[in-house]
Amino acid sequence: MSSSVTAAALRELHRLHSQLSDLRGRLDRGPKQITAHKGSVAQLEAALDAAKALSLDTRKAADRKQLDVKAQEDKIANWENQLNSAKSNKEYHTFQEQIAAARMAASVLEDETLELLGRIDETAAEVHRHEERLAAGQAELKKVETNVAANTEVLKAEVARLEADLAVAEKALPDDFKADYRRVVDRKGAEGLAPCEEGVCQSCGQSTTLQMQADLRASKPVFCKSCGVLLYLPE
Repeated sequence: MSSSVTAAALRELHRLHSQLSDLRGRLDRGPKQITAHKGSVAQLEAALDAAKALSLDTRKAADRKQLDVKAQEDKIANWENQLNSAKSNKEYHTFQEQIAAARMAASVLEDETLELLGRIDETAAEVHRHEERLAAGQAELKKVETNVAANTEVLKAEVARLEADLAVAEKALPDDFKADYRRVVDRKGAEGLAPCEEGVCQSCGQSTTLQMQADLRASKPVFCKSCGVLLYLPE
């Protein structure tokens, strides 16, 4: 290949490709950050819904227990009224046994009701905590969306500027070298170029031949025989 490409030109091309790669990566990360935060908010919403459902179920269970207690109390009141009209001692004792059993059942139900009432307060507090977490998550999502939107405009402008600079730099390359250059950068991007320091390719760590080093000093295009990158001499 008879082309002549200075190390300075290749260093500039590598710089432009590297900066563009970084900026494009930052542009890509913006939507991914938003998606990640939206996922977090969705999880917080699901957790809040679950906490609300548990709180509602606990309240319903407490209401049912209170109704059961009332039913037992009604039975007890009814049997107590029937005590006075018992027609025999056996019937009287039967009512007493039923009343005693109902009072024991009512006592158990009252304890269970008190426990559920206490859990109502706990689940309500848990709902409040999830509401606070969701509000914080939504605020963070809004902040990220605002920052990404602002940064996107700046990054796009910088990408456009660097792309214009790259187009100018590439246009100055020798015509008989452009196809080889384009092949490697289309495949590898910014990693398609690398400095050769002290005879070693800084992309793959392999040593270059003496002839390759001489060609580099003579500003001839040199590609690493190991990894295929376009080499250049550092400043």
